Amino acid sequence: MKSKKIRYIVLAILTISLNSSCEKWLDVQPKSQIKANELFETEAGYKEALAGVYTILTDEALYGKELTYGMMGVLSHEWNSFSSQYNDEASYNYVGSYPRNRMEGVWSNMYKAISNTNMILENIDKENVFTGDNRAIIKGEALALRAFIHFDLLRCFGVSYATNPAQASIPYVTLYTSKQTKQYTVDEIVQYVIDDLKLAQELLQVDPILTGRSVTEYEDNGYLINRQLHLNYYAVEALLARIYLYKGDFANARIHAQHVVDAQKFRFTSQNEFINEYNPSGTEEHIFGLQINKLHQYAVNYLSQEGEGTIFSLTETMLASYYSSNTDDYRYRYLFRDGTAAEASKKYILKYSEPKTPSTTSELPYTFSYYRDKLALIKISEMYFILAECDNHDGISPLPNLNVVVRARGVAAITDIPDFRALMTNEFRKEFMAEGQLFYYYKRINQEYIQNADVNLVTTKSYTFPIPDSEYEAGNRTSNR
Repeated sequence: MKSKKIRYIVLAILTISLNSSCEKWLDVQPKSQIKANELFETEAGYKEALAGVYTILTDEALYGKELTYGMMGVLSHEWNSFSSQYNDEASYNYVGSYPRNRMEGVWSNMYKAISNTNMILENIDKENVFTGDNRAIIKGEALALRAFIHFDLLRCFGVSYATNPAQASIPYVTLYTSKQTKQYTVDEIVQYVIDDLKLAQELLQVDPILTGRSVTEYEDNGYLINRQLHLNYYAVEALLARIYLYKGDFANARIHAQHVVDAQKFRFTSQNEFINEYNPSGTEEHIFGLQINKLHQYAVNYLSQEGEGTIFSLTETMLASYYSSNTDDYRYRYLFRDGTAAEASKKYILKYSEPKTPSTTSELPYTFSYYRDKLALIKISEMYFILAECDNHDGISPLPNLNVVVRARGVAAITDIPDFRALMTNEFRKEFMAEGQLFYYYKRINQEYIQNADVNLVTTKSYTFPIPDSEYEAGNRTSNR
Protein backbone atom coordinates (compact mmCIF):
# COMPACT_ATOMS: atom_id res chain seq x y z
CA MET A 1 0.00 0.00 0.00
CA LYS A 2 2.78 2.40 0.88
CA SER A 3 4.44 1.82 -2.52
CA LYS A 4 1.21 2.62 -4.33
CA LYS A 5 0.75 5.71 -2.20
CA ILE A 6 4.25 6.93 -3.12
CA ARG A 7 3.58 6.42 -6.80
CA TYR A 8 0.37 8.38 -6.50
CA ILE A 9 2.23 11.24 -4.85
CA VAL A 10 4.85 11.33 -7.61
CA LEU A 11 2.21 11.32 -10.30
CA ALA A 12 0.36 14.11 -8.54
CA ILE A 13 3.48 16.25 -8.34
CA LEU A 14 4.43 15.62 -11.97
CA THR A 15 0.88 16.23 -13.15
CA ILE A 16 0.76 19.56 -11.37
CA SER A 17 4.17 20.45 -12.82
CA LEU A 18 3.41 19.37 -16.37
CA ASN A 19 0.05 21.13 -16.49
CA SER A 20 1.30 24.46 -15.19
CA SER A 21 1.67 27.35 -17.64
CA CYS A 22 5.13 28.24 -18.95
CA GLU A 23 5.55 31.36 -16.83
CA LYS A 24 4.59 29.43 -13.69
CA TRP A 25 6.91 26.46 -14.03
CA LEU A 26 8.35 27.06 -10.57
CA ASP A 27 5.10 27.78 -8.74
CA VAL A 28 4.82 25.92 -5.42
CA GLN A 29 1.22 25.19 -4.58
CA PRO A 30 0.41 24.33 -0.93
CA LYS A 31 -1.27 21.08 -1.96
CA SER A 32 1.73 19.88 -3.98
CA GLN A 33 4.10 20.92 -1.19
CA ILE A 34 2.26 18.66 1.25
CA LYS A 35 2.56 15.77 -1.20
CA ALA A 36 6.27 16.53 -1.62
CA ASN A 37 6.74 16.33 2.14
CA GLU A 38 5.06 12.93 2.19
CA LEU A 39 7.07 11.79 -0.83
CA PHE A 40 10.41 12.49 0.83
CA GLU A 41 9.66 10.56 3.99
CA THR A 42 11.15 7.42 2.46
CA GLU A 43 14.10 6.41 0.30
CA ALA A 44 11.64 4.90 -2.17
CA GLY A 45 10.10 8.34 -2.57
CA TYR A 46 13.43 9.83 -3.63
CA LYS A 47 13.95 7.02 -6.12
CA GLU A 48 10.49 7.61 -7.59
CA ALA A 49 11.05 11.37 -7.76
CA LEU A 50 14.36 10.90 -9.60
CA ALA A 51 12.72 8.44 -11.98
CA GLY A 52 10.09 11.12 -12.60
CA VAL A 53 12.77 13.52 -13.86
CA TYR A 54 14.08 10.95 -16.32
CA THR A 55 10.50 10.30 -17.41
CA ILE A 56 9.96 13.98 -18.27
CA LEU A 57 13.02 13.82 -20.52
CA THR A 58 11.52 10.93 -22.51
CA ASP A 59 8.57 13.04 -23.69
CA GLU A 60 8.12 13.58 -27.44
CA ALA A 61 8.59 17.31 -26.84
CA LEU A 62 12.12 16.52 -25.66
CA TYR A 63 14.38 13.53 -26.35
CA GLY A 64 11.54 11.21 -27.33
CA LYS A 65 11.38 13.09 -30.62
CA GLU A 66 12.07 16.81 -31.04
CA LEU A 67 15.56 16.98 -29.50
CA THR A 68 16.77 13.91 -31.38
CA TYR A 69 15.36 13.04 -34.82
CA GLY A 70 12.46 15.54 -34.97
CA MET A 71 13.07 19.28 -34.84
CA MET A 72 16.83 18.83 -34.40
CA GLY A 73 17.01 16.47 -37.37
CA VAL A 74 15.25 19.03 -39.57
CA LEU A 75 17.43 21.90 -38.33
CA SER A 76 20.52 19.82 -39.19
CA HIS A 77 19.05 18.95 -42.62
CA GLU A 78 19.55 15.26 -41.95
CA TRP A 79 16.27 14.51 -43.74
CA ASN A 80 14.96 15.61 -47.11
CA SER A 81 11.45 14.35 -46.46
CA PHE A 82 9.32 15.42 -43.51
CA SER A 83 5.96 16.94 -42.67
CA SER A 84 5.20 20.47 -43.89
CA GLN A 85 4.76 21.36 -40.22
CA TYR A 86 8.57 21.50 -40.07
CA ASN A 87 9.05 23.73 -43.12
CA ASP A 88 9.75 26.78 -40.95
CA GLU A 89 12.54 25.00 -39.10
CA ALA A 90 13.99 23.82 -42.40
CA SER A 91 14.31 27.48 -43.47
CA TYR A 92 15.20 28.72 -39.94
CA ASN A 93 12.07 30.82 -39.63
CA TYR A 94 11.48 30.80 -35.88
CA VAL A 95 8.50 33.15 -35.80
CA GLY A 96 6.01 30.62 -37.17
CA SER A 97 3.55 28.99 -34.78
CA TYR A 98 4.93 25.46 -35.20
CA PRO A 99 8.57 26.21 -34.33
CA ARG A 100 7.54 28.62 -31.58
CA ASN A 101 5.36 25.96 -29.96
CA ARG A 102 8.08 23.32 -30.24
CA MET A 103 10.74 25.61 -28.80
CA GLU A 104 8.47 26.70 -25.99
CA GLY A 105 7.80 23.02 -25.31
CA VAL A 106 11.54 22.44 -24.95
CA TRP A 107 11.91 25.42 -22.61
CA SER A 108 8.95 24.66 -20.36
CA ASN A 109 9.45 20.90 -20.09
CA MET A 110 13.18 21.16 -19.45
CA TYR A 111 12.64 23.68 -16.67
CA LYS A 112 9.93 21.47 -15.21
CA ALA A 113 12.48 18.67 -15.04
CA ILE A 114 14.96 21.06 -13.40
CA SER A 115 12.29 22.08 -10.89
CA ASN A 116 11.86 18.46 -9.88
CA THR A 117 15.60 17.93 -9.47
CA ASN A 118 15.73 21.00 -7.24
CA MET A 119 12.90 19.62 -5.12
CA ILE A 120 14.95 16.45 -4.57
CA LEU A 121 18.11 18.39 -3.76
CA GLU A 122 16.38 20.69 -1.27
CA ASN A 123 15.10 17.73 0.73
CA ILE A 124 17.76 15.07 0.42
CA ASP A 125 20.00 16.17 3.32
CA LYS A 126 17.20 16.80 5.82
CA GLU A 127 16.65 13.27 7.10
CA ASN A 128 18.57 10.03 6.98
CA VAL A 129 16.18 7.65 5.24
CA PHE A 130 18.80 6.06 2.97
CA THR A 131 20.54 2.71 2.89
CA GLY A 132 24.08 2.06 1.73
CA ASP A 133 25.39 4.61 -0.78
CA ASN A 134 21.98 5.61 -2.10
CA ARG A 135 21.93 9.15 -0.72
CA ALA A 136 25.23 10.01 -2.40
CA ILE A 137 24.22 8.36 -5.68
CA ILE A 138 20.74 9.91 -5.86
CA LYS A 139 22.09 13.36 -4.93
CA GLY A 140 24.92 13.01 -7.43
CA GLU A 141 22.51 12.04 -10.18
CA ALA A 142 20.17 14.93 -9.37
CA LEU A 143 23.05 17.43 -9.56
CA ALA A 144 24.25 15.88 -12.81
CA LEU A 145 20.73 15.99 -14.27
CA ARG A 146 20.40 19.66 -13.35
CA ALA A 147 23.69 20.36 -15.11
CA PHE A 148 22.87 18.20 -18.15
CA ILE A 149 19.48 19.84 -18.71
CA HIS A 150 20.79 23.38 -18.27
CA PHE A 151 23.61 22.71 -20.72
CA ASP A 152 21.25 21.47 -23.43
CA LEU A 153 19.02 24.48 -22.78
CA LEU A 154 22.10 26.64 -23.26
CA ARG A 155 22.94 24.84 -26.51
CA CYS A 156 19.44 25.69 -27.69
CA PHE A 157 18.78 29.15 -26.23
CA GLY A 158 22.26 30.60 -25.76
CA VAL A 159 24.58 31.92 -28.45
CA SER A 160 27.58 29.79 -29.33
CA TYR A 161 30.44 30.14 -26.87
CA ALA A 162 32.64 30.91 -29.88
CA THR A 163 30.36 33.83 -30.77
CA ASN A 164 30.06 35.71 -27.47
CA PRO A 165 30.45 34.06 -24.06
CA ALA A 166 29.38 37.34 -22.42
CA GLN A 167 25.93 37.32 -24.10
CA ALA A 168 22.89 36.99 -21.80
CA SER A 169 21.37 33.53 -22.17
CA ILE A 170 19.16 31.54 -19.80
CA PRO A 171 18.39 31.29 -16.06
CA TYR A 172 20.33 28.72 -14.03
CA VAL A 173 17.79 27.58 -11.49
CA THR A 174 19.00 25.99 -8.27
CA LEU A 175 15.99 26.50 -5.99
CA TYR A 176 12.48 25.09 -5.96
CA THR A 177 10.75 28.46 -5.75
CA SER A 178 8.13 30.61 -7.41
CA LYS A 179 10.56 33.53 -7.63
CA GLN A 180 11.96 34.28 -11.04
CA THR A 181 15.64 33.48 -11.55
CA LYS A 182 17.84 35.99 -13.35
CA GLN A 183 19.43 35.33 -16.71
CA TYR A 184 23.13 34.56 -16.79
CA THR A 185 25.69 34.91 -19.53
CA VAL A 186 26.79 31.95 -21.64
CA ASP A 187 30.08 31.77 -19.76
CA GLU A 188 28.35 31.91 -16.36
CA ILE A 189 25.99 29.08 -17.32
CA VAL A 190 28.92 26.94 -18.48
CA GLN A 191 30.66 27.51 -15.15
CA TYR A 192 27.53 26.68 -13.14
CA VAL A 193 27.17 23.46 -15.14
CA ILE A 194 30.80 22.53 -14.48
CA ASP A 195 30.43 23.30 -10.77
CA ASP A 196 27.36 21.05 -10.45
CA LEU A 197 29.09 18.26 -12.35
CA LYS A 198 32.18 18.41 -10.15
CA LEU A 199 29.99 18.09 -7.06
CA ALA A 200 28.20 15.19 -8.71
CA GLN A 201 31.53 13.57 -9.56
CA GLU A 202 32.59 13.67 -5.91
CA LEU A 203 29.33 12.10 -4.77
CA LEU A 204 29.43 9.41 -7.45
CA GLN A 205 32.79 8.03 -6.31
CA VAL A 206 30.66 5.23 -4.83
CA ASP A 207 28.85 4.49 -8.10
CA PRO A 208 29.04 0.72 -8.82
CA ILE A 209 29.95 1.47 -12.45
CA LEU A 210 33.16 3.04 -11.09
CA THR A 211 33.89 0.85 -8.08
CA GLY A 212 33.04 -2.41 -9.82
CA ARG A 213 30.76 -3.46 -6.97
CA SER A 214 28.49 -6.25 -8.15
CA VAL A 215 24.78 -5.48 -7.82
CA THR A 216 22.07 -8.12 -8.08
CA GLU A 217 18.34 -7.87 -8.52
CA TYR A 218 17.93 -9.10 -4.95
CA GLU A 219 19.99 -6.27 -3.50
CA ASP A 220 17.89 -3.13 -2.98
CA ASN A 221 15.46 -4.52 -5.59
CA GLY A 222 18.18 -4.10 -8.20
CA TYR A 223 18.09 -0.31 -7.94
CA LEU A 224 21.72 0.18 -8.98
CA ILE A 225 21.59 -2.15 -11.99
CA ASN A 226 21.72 -0.64 -15.52
CA ARG A 227 23.75 2.41 -14.56
CA GLN A 228 23.95 3.48 -18.22
CA LEU A 229 20.30 4.51 -17.92
CA HIS A 230 21.30 6.99 -15.20
CA LEU A 231 23.68 9.91 -15.17
CA ASN A 232 26.41 7.72 -13.73
CA TYR A 233 30.02 8.56 -12.83
CA TYR A 234 31.36 8.08 -16.37
CA ALA A 235 28.45 9.99 -17.86
CA VAL A 236 29.49 12.93 -15.68
CA GLU A 237 33.06 12.59 -16.94
CA ALA A 238 31.82 12.42 -20.54
CA LEU A 239 29.58 15.43 -20.05
CA LEU A 240 32.50 17.41 -18.65
CA ALA A 241 34.50 16.47 -21.76
CA ARG A 242 31.64 17.65 -23.98
CA ILE A 243 31.30 20.95 -22.12
CA TYR A 244 35.00 21.74 -21.98
CA LEU A 245 35.23 21.15 -25.74
CA TYR A 246 32.24 23.47 -26.23
CA LYS A 247 34.10 26.08 -24.19
CA GLY A 248 37.32 25.59 -26.15
CA ASP A 249 39.21 24.25 -23.12
CA PHE A 250 40.96 21.43 -24.95
CA ALA A 251 43.23 20.44 -22.06
CA ASN A 252 40.35 19.63 -19.73
CA ALA A 253 38.26 18.13 -22.52
CA ARG A 254 41.11 15.70 -23.20
CA ILE A 255 41.49 14.74 -19.53
CA HIS A 256 37.84 13.79 -19.05
CA ALA A 257 37.38 12.08 -22.43
CA GLN A 258 40.53 10.04 -21.84
CA HIS A 259 39.28 8.96 -18.42
CA VAL A 260 36.16 7.51 -20.02
CA VAL A 261 38.06 5.79 -22.80
CA ASP A 262 40.65 4.33 -20.43
CA ALA A 263 37.92 2.86 -18.22
CA GLN A 264 37.03 0.41 -21.03
CA LYS A 265 33.47 0.13 -19.74
CA PHE A 266 31.75 0.75 -23.08
CA ARG A 267 32.17 -1.33 -26.23
CA PHE A 268 31.19 -0.79 -29.86
CA THR A 269 28.34 -2.72 -31.44
CA SER A 270 29.46 -5.79 -33.38
CA GLN A 271 28.71 -6.53 -37.01
CA ASN A 272 26.62 -9.50 -35.90
CA GLU A 273 24.38 -7.25 -33.84
CA PHE A 274 24.02 -4.79 -36.72
CA ILE A 275 23.40 -7.30 -39.49
CA ASN A 276 20.76 -9.19 -37.53
CA GLU A 277 19.15 -6.01 -36.13
CA TYR A 278 19.55 -7.36 -32.59
CA ASN A 279 20.88 -4.08 -31.25
CA PRO A 280 20.20 -1.24 -33.73
CA SER A 281 20.62 1.49 -31.12
CA GLY A 282 24.05 0.18 -30.03
CA THR A 283 23.15 -0.17 -26.35
CA GLU A 284 26.61 -1.03 -24.99
CA GLU A 285 27.97 2.14 -26.59
CA HIS A 286 25.72 4.32 -24.44
CA ILE A 287 27.55 6.11 -21.66
CA PHE A 288 24.21 7.66 -20.78
CA GLY A 289 20.87 6.96 -22.37
CA LEU A 290 17.16 6.95 -21.68
CA GLN A 291 14.73 4.08 -21.39
CA ILE A 292 11.81 5.22 -23.55
CA ASN A 293 9.17 2.53 -23.37
CA LYS A 294 7.35 3.87 -26.45
CA LEU A 295 10.51 4.29 -28.52
CA HIS A 296 9.81 1.39 -30.87
CA GLN A 297 6.27 2.71 -31.40
CA TYR A 298 7.63 6.21 -32.05
CA ALA A 299 9.89 4.62 -34.65
CA VAL A 300 6.85 3.14 -36.38
CA ASN A 301 4.92 6.39 -36.15
CA TYR A 302 7.65 8.80 -37.28
CA LEU A 303 10.52 6.88 -38.86
CA SER A 304 8.88 4.20 -40.99
CA GLN A 305 6.73 3.85 -44.06
CA GLU A 306 3.96 2.48 -41.84
CA GLY A 307 3.60 5.78 -39.97
CA GLU A 308 1.11 8.49 -40.74
CA GLY A 309 1.67 12.24 -40.96
CA THR A 310 5.04 13.36 -39.59
CA ILE A 311 7.49 10.94 -41.20
CA PHE A 312 11.21 11.64 -41.38
CA SER A 313 13.16 9.96 -44.18
CA LEU A 314 15.81 10.62 -46.81
CA THR A 315 16.53 9.53 -50.34
CA GLU A 316 19.07 6.88 -51.30
CA THR A 317 21.06 9.63 -53.07
CA MET A 318 21.28 11.71 -49.91
CA LEU A 319 22.11 8.71 -47.75
CA ALA A 320 24.79 7.56 -50.19
CA SER A 321 26.35 11.03 -50.09
CA TYR A 322 26.65 10.78 -46.30
CA TYR A 323 28.37 7.39 -46.35
CA SER A 324 30.12 7.68 -49.76
CA SER A 325 28.15 4.58 -50.86
CA ASN A 326 30.57 2.53 -48.75
CA THR A 327 28.87 -0.81 -48.24
CA ASP A 328 31.59 -1.81 -45.78
CA ASP A 329 30.13 0.72 -43.35
CA TYR A 330 27.80 -1.13 -40.97
CA ARG A 331 25.70 1.98 -40.43
CA TYR A 332 25.05 2.53 -44.14
CA ARG A 333 24.49 -1.14 -44.86
CA TYR A 334 22.35 -2.19 -41.91
CA LEU A 335 20.75 0.83 -40.22
CA PHE A 336 18.40 1.88 -43.03
CA ARG A 337 15.47 0.18 -44.69
CA ASP A 338 14.23 0.68 -48.24
CA GLY A 339 10.75 1.98 -48.83
CA THR A 340 8.37 -0.07 -50.95
CA ALA A 341 6.01 0.69 -53.86
CA ALA A 342 5.51 4.46 -54.16
CA GLU A 343 8.08 5.04 -51.38
CA ALA A 344 10.81 2.96 -53.07
CA SER A 345 13.14 5.97 -53.40
CA LYS A 346 13.11 6.63 -49.64
CA LYS A 347 15.29 5.30 -46.85
CA TYR A 348 14.03 4.85 -43.28
CA ILE A 349 16.37 4.69 -40.30
CA LEU A 350 16.18 1.61 -38.06
CA LYS A 351 18.14 2.98 -35.10
CA TYR A 352 15.09 3.18 -32.83
CA SER A 353 13.13 0.25 -34.21
CA GLU A 354 12.17 -2.86 -32.25
CA PRO A 355 15.21 -5.19 -32.17
CA LYS A 356 14.76 -8.60 -33.74
CA THR A 357 14.60 -11.61 -31.45
CA PRO A 358 17.69 -13.83 -31.77
CA SER A 359 17.19 -17.48 -32.67
CA THR A 360 19.22 -18.51 -29.63
CA THR A 361 19.99 -16.58 -26.45
CA SER A 362 23.68 -17.45 -26.85
CA GLU A 363 23.91 -15.01 -29.76
CA LEU A 364 23.73 -12.03 -27.38
CA PRO A 365 25.71 -11.21 -24.25
CA TYR A 366 22.60 -9.83 -22.55
CA THR A 367 18.91 -10.67 -22.46
CA PHE A 368 16.85 -9.47 -25.41
CA SER A 369 14.95 -6.96 -23.27
CA TYR A 370 18.22 -5.16 -22.50
CA TYR A 371 18.39 -3.92 -26.11
CA ARG A 372 14.83 -2.59 -26.35
CA ASP A 373 13.77 1.06 -26.23
CA LYS A 374 17.17 2.55 -25.38
CA LEU A 375 18.09 5.98 -26.75
CA ALA A 376 21.64 7.31 -26.51
CA LEU A 377 22.34 10.79 -25.14
CA ILE A 378 26.12 10.30 -24.77
CA LYS A 379 28.09 7.56 -26.60
CA ILE A 380 31.65 6.28 -26.40
CA SER A 381 32.31 7.33 -30.01
CA GLU A 382 31.91 10.98 -28.98
CA MET A 383 34.82 10.60 -26.55
CA TYR A 384 37.12 9.46 -29.36
CA PHE A 385 35.92 12.37 -31.51
CA ILE A 386 36.63 14.79 -28.66
CA LEU A 387 40.13 13.35 -28.33
CA ALA A 388 40.59 13.76 -32.09
CA GLU A 389 39.53 17.42 -31.82
CA CYS A 390 42.04 17.89 -29.00
CA ASP A 391 44.76 16.16 -31.03
CA ASN A 392 44.14 18.41 -34.00
CA HIS A 393 44.20 21.52 -31.79
CA ASP A 394 47.48 20.41 -30.20
CA GLY A 395 49.18 19.65 -33.50
CA ILE A 396 48.98 15.88 -33.06
CA SER A 397 47.58 13.54 -35.69
CA PRO A 398 43.89 12.92 -34.91
CA LEU A 399 43.86 9.74 -36.99
CA PRO A 400 44.51 7.22 -34.19
CA ASN A 401 41.43 8.35 -32.25
CA LEU A 402 39.28 8.91 -35.33
CA ASN A 403 40.15 5.50 -36.69
CA VAL A 404 38.99 3.75 -33.53
CA VAL A 405 35.44 4.75 -34.50
CA VAL A 406 35.95 4.28 -38.23
CA ARG A 407 37.24 0.72 -37.84
CA ALA A 408 34.50 -0.13 -35.34
CA ARG A 409 32.02 0.64 -38.13
CA GLY A 410 33.66 -1.81 -40.54
CA VAL A 411 35.49 0.84 -42.58
CA ALA A 412 39.17 0.82 -43.52
CA ALA A 413 41.33 3.20 -41.51
CA ILE A 414 41.76 6.74 -42.81
CA THR A 415 45.36 7.42 -43.84
CA ASP A 416 45.29 11.04 -44.97
CA ILE A 417 43.63 14.28 -43.81
CA PRO A 418 43.56 16.96 -46.50
CA ASP A 419 40.99 18.95 -44.48
CA PHE A 420 40.42 18.03 -40.83
CA ARG A 421 37.20 20.02 -40.38
CA ALA A 422 35.59 18.57 -43.50
CA LEU A 423 36.59 15.06 -42.41
CA MET A 424 35.43 15.56 -38.82
CA THR A 425 32.07 16.97 -39.96
CA ASN A 426 31.50 14.05 -42.30
CA GLU A 427 32.38 11.46 -39.64
CA PHE A 428 30.24 13.22 -37.03
CA ARG A 429 27.24 13.32 -39.38
CA LYS A 430 27.50 9.60 -40.10
CA GLU A 431 27.93 8.63 -36.47
CA PHE A 432 25.17 10.69 -34.85
CA MET A 433 22.43 10.45 -37.46
CA ALA A 434 19.01 11.08 -35.85
CA GLU A 435 20.51 11.62 -32.38
CA GLY A 436 20.17 15.42 -32.22
CA GLN A 437 23.89 16.15 -31.85
CA LEU A 438 24.70 17.43 -35.35
CA PHE A 439 23.04 20.84 -34.90
CA TYR A 440 25.03 21.39 -31.70
CA TYR A 441 28.23 20.36 -33.51
CA TYR A 442 27.65 22.94 -36.24
CA LYS A 443 26.87 25.53 -33.58
CA ARG A 444 30.01 24.78 -31.57
CA ILE A 445 32.27 25.34 -34.58
CA ASN A 446 30.12 28.31 -35.68
CA GLN A 447 29.73 26.97 -39.21
CA GLU A 448 28.03 29.45 -41.49
CA TYR A 449 26.62 27.07 -44.09
CA ILE A 450 25.75 23.44 -43.44
CA GLN A 451 25.14 20.65 -45.92
CA ASN A 452 21.78 20.75 -47.73
CA ALA A 453 20.91 24.24 -46.41
CA ASP A 454 21.31 27.59 -48.19
CA VAL A 455 20.98 29.91 -45.17
CA ASN A 456 23.91 31.51 -43.35
CA LEU A 457 23.15 30.29 -39.84
CA VAL A 458 25.61 32.66 -38.19
CA THR A 459 24.47 35.96 -39.71
CA THR A 460 20.78 35.01 -39.29
CA LYS A 461 21.39 33.99 -35.65
CA SER A 462 19.71 30.69 -36.45
CA TYR A 463 21.81 28.73 -33.98
CA THR A 464 20.00 30.45 -31.10
CA PHE A 465 16.35 29.73 -30.37
CA PRO A 466 14.32 32.75 -29.25
CA ILE A 467 13.29 32.73 -25.58
CA PRO A 468 9.50 32.14 -25.34
CA ASP A 469 7.34 35.26 -25.30
CA SER A 470 5.81 34.15 -22.00
CA GLU A 471 9.21 34.62 -20.35
CA TYR A 472 9.30 38.26 -21.41
CA GLU A 473 5.74 38.71 -20.24
CA ALA A 474 6.49 37.18 -16.85
CA GLY A 475 9.54 39.26 -16.01
CA ASN A 476 12.49 41.35 -17.03
CA ARG A 477 14.30 39.36 -19.69
CA THR A 478 17.11 40.51 -21.98
CA SER A 479 17.34 39.30 -25.55
CA ASN A 480 19.39 36.12 -25.77
CA ARG A 481 20.25 36.66 -29.44
